[in-house]
Amino acid sequence: MTPDELRTFCLSFNDAVEEFPFTPETSVFKVAGKLFALTALDRRPLTVNLKCDPEMAVQLRAAHPEIVPGWHMNKRHWNTVTVDAGLPDRHVRELIEDSYDLVVAGLPRAERLRLDRP
Repeated sequence: MTPDELRTFCLSFNDAVEEFPFTPETSVFKVAGKLFALTALDRRPLTVNLKCDPEMAVQLRAAHPEIVPGWHMNKRHWNTVTVDAGLPDRHVRELIEDSYDLVVAGLPRAERLRLDRP
């Protein structure tokens, strides 16, 4: 997955936006004002921080050396995924979608319904 593909996929979700609250190099992808992905698209290797169910996070880290505890994030709920280190693009897309879904699940019901994600 290229940086452009990563950006395009993150922005493909309902109400997803890209912001730069930290530095011009750090893309923060949000839904309804809540972060679901954070990356420096011009950095190599390309990595992305993604929200993850705590139990699943531990399993993913054990199964894939490309997935480690979230850099500068709550390590219980966030993973850092090295995108260009051998994980299939399909798997990376699933992890991004899971992160988006977890964030949306924490939104108020009216907001979830607006996003068409009951």
